[in-house]
Formats: sequence, structure tokens, C-alpha cells
Amino acid sequence: MRHIIHHTLYIIAFMLCLIGCKPNKPAAYRGFPQEYVLAYEEQYGRAYDSVPHCVVALDLYSEGLELDTEHRMKGTGYNLYLSDIFVPDRTGADSLRLVPGTYRSSNSAEPFTFLPGQDYEGTPHGMYVLYVEEGKLQTIQVLDSGTMVYAGDSLLFTLYYCDSNGTNTTYTTRFKGTLIPWLKQ
Repeated sequence: MRHIIHHTLYIIAFMLCLIGCKPNKPAAYRGFPQEYVLAYEEQYGRAYDSVPHCVVALDLYSEGLELDTEHRMKGTGYNLYLSDIFVPDRTGADSLRLVPGTYRSSNSAEPFTFLPGQDYEGTPHGMYVLYVEEGKLQTIQVLDSGTMVYAGDSLLFTLYYCDSNGTNTTYTTRFKGTLIPWLKQ
């Protein structure tokens, strides 16, 4: 009898341990990629009457995720998006393109800045990361602030956000390759 009681208590203790284990991250979180393999440079020109600078956006994709011919995401992976990157005024054929240099997040709309991420009633703006599975959006992480270094053939990002536990977190990632120009009007 004593043997049965001890055995039953061990099983109950084991079951309680299993029930008590909880992941410290949402189930859909897979860990942001350290590198993106495809990048579009969306060229908007002088998009705002109140800002005398050209504006570009960067649309980056991790391995496994890409755009189809109708510019819809297909596959599974991450999409890093930075809108409203303000570039210095220039003339010539590349006047709408991103200029090599160090950019930082700011609401100032000055050259070499980009807008920080914000959530407007469930819609992300500025900079954010999307996780997509089989072409369907799973999670959105708005990025609060950061820097971007563009060297002509590579991008290095150091980005900051507040995770689901309320912890300030640093996310560092990169892209090496050619930005694909995409003129937006």
C-alpha cells in the first residue's frame, strides 16, 4: 500500500511540474533572423509638402519569405520594414536612392533619420517586424528606436523594442547585397 501511495505522489508531482512550465515568449515567436536575404528600396521622392527631403522605405525579407508578382508575401519568414527614411537632397539619376551613412530613428524628418515604430490602433507604422507563415500574418513586433548603417552594399541594424514581458530588448541584424529599387508614386 505504501508503495502505491508513493508512486501516486510522484506521478502527481510530475504532472504539476508539467502544468507549471510556461514559455517566456509567445508561441508564435521564433526568434528574429540575424540576416535578411532580399531587400527592396521603395523610392517615394518628395512625399511630404512639409519636408524638403526625399523619402525612401526599406522592405527586407528573411530566407523563406518573398513577394509574388502582385507584391503579396508568400512563404514563411520575417519581414523587416522601415518607412519614412529621410535622405539628403541630391541631384542626378540616384537622387531618390538611399545615401551611404548612419541613420537614426527620430521624429525630426531631418536627413539621415527614419521614423521610430508606433502602433496606431493595431496597425504598425514606422519600423516593425512581421512574422508570416505560409503567406499569413502571425505576429507583429513594433520597433521603438534604433540605428541603421548603410555602406552601399550592406545594411547593419541595431533596433530596440519592448518585448511581451515589458523588457527593453536589442535586436541586431544585417543585409548584404543590392537593394532592389522600387519607384512608388
